[in-house]
Amino acid sequence: MRHCLLLLLLFLVACDGDTAAPAPSAPVAYGLSEWKLPVHAKAAQPDLVVAADGRLLLSWIETERGNAHALMFAAYDGTAWSAPREIARGGDWFVNWADTPHLAATADGTLWAHWLRQSAKAAYAYDVVLSRSADGGNTWSAPIKVNDDGTPTEHGFVSLWPQSRDSIGIAWLDGRNTAGGGHGGHEAHGGAMTLRVANIGTGLEKSAESELDPRTCDCCQTDAAMTSRGPLLVYRDRDGDEIRDIVTARLDDGAWALPRKVHDDRWKMPACPVNGPAVAAKGTQAWVAWYTAAGDLPKVRVARSQDAGDSFSAPVDLDSGLEVQGRVGVTADGDAVWVSWSREGADGQSLWLARYDAGLGKELQRIRVATLQGRGRATGFAQLVAHGGTAYLVWTDVVDGKPALHGARLTRKV
Repeated sequence: MRHCLLLLLLFLVACDGDTAAPAPSAPVAYGLSEWKLPVHAKAAQPDLVVAADGRLLLSWIETERGNAHALMFAAYDGTAWSAPREIARGGDWFVNWADTPHLAATADGTLWAHWLRQSAKAAYAYDVVLSRSADGGNTWSAPIKVNDDGTPTEHGFVSLWPQSRDSIGIAWLDGRNTAGGGHGGHEAHGGAMTLRVANIGTGLEKSAESELDPRTCDCCQTDAAMTSRGPLLVYRDRDGDEIRDIVTARLDDGAWALPRKVHDDRWKMPACPVNGPAVAAKGTQAWVAWYTAAGDLPKVRVARSQDAGDSFSAPVDLDSGLEVQGRVGVTADGDAVWVSWSREGADGQSLWLARYDAGLGKELQRIRVATLQGRGRATGFAQLVAHGGTAYLVWTDVVDGKPALHGARLTRKV
């Protein structure tokens, strides 16, 4: 009898071992390495995007003698960079640490680029201009002025997205109702900053222009990402009580949905923080990262949507404290989400990167990417993308008054 009981116990233990869940594997670690860029002149205001064919497109502004500027770009195919090429140059541009040019590509191979051109002598009177290239960037069209209101006011903080195979959508902050009020304080002299959207076709013709939001934060970046249900646009809103929280709007079957908050931070801010949100999307999933200082506590937050932006989960706080600057980026690749942000303390400014699982339930890795010599606004906003299992970062540092671009990439450790 004892022998039978012993056999029964051994059988039960063996069965329990067969059905037990395997021990969880450790998260895959990514290693940081330098990503050499094809930029050798004084350069700043970078933009970094993934084209439809998988190439990475980097653009930047070079400042020349006499305050002339050149918008340049190069393409990276995963192995090597193309030679840098010029998109445009001019001496009447508005060049700003936060309101920077963007580059985009549509599926037909067309490249699109925007920059800002001064429209009057007032410090913040400038227009959005746009050009396209149908031959891979060898030649560019004469630029068109996207905003045609003719007012000497602020127009910028642009987002671009592929509206179709050969056309783009564009969103921009538009100051036509501000009557030329001072930067960040338009209400004293007129109406509020607005958000406008439009489509741009192959002949640079504009259509479907509309005012999406009649009152927004004055000088925070906008961003857009493509979900399977249409482009999702994110920006910092502004209500009558000076609450400046992050909202989204999606273009669905040709109509823009009403803007809705990502989260009710209730950040009351009497002036523009110059700190916009970032968005990434994959199918019906979307992730929005942003900075807030609600309750006088600076934070970097990220939230996830599983319905293309109709609703969002409670945010995850990545970092908090007085040293947190924000200036966020977010990208998704595979089953992970990457978020970048900046800090500045007594030891200088630093650039950080965190990797989370797609559901934001677990932090997989956190890396201090770089310690910068530059401080304050001069370093601008880092750019972050991920593609093919690798994350790429580009940022500006300033040494002895000279801006220069730097790059890093994170790849799986073997």
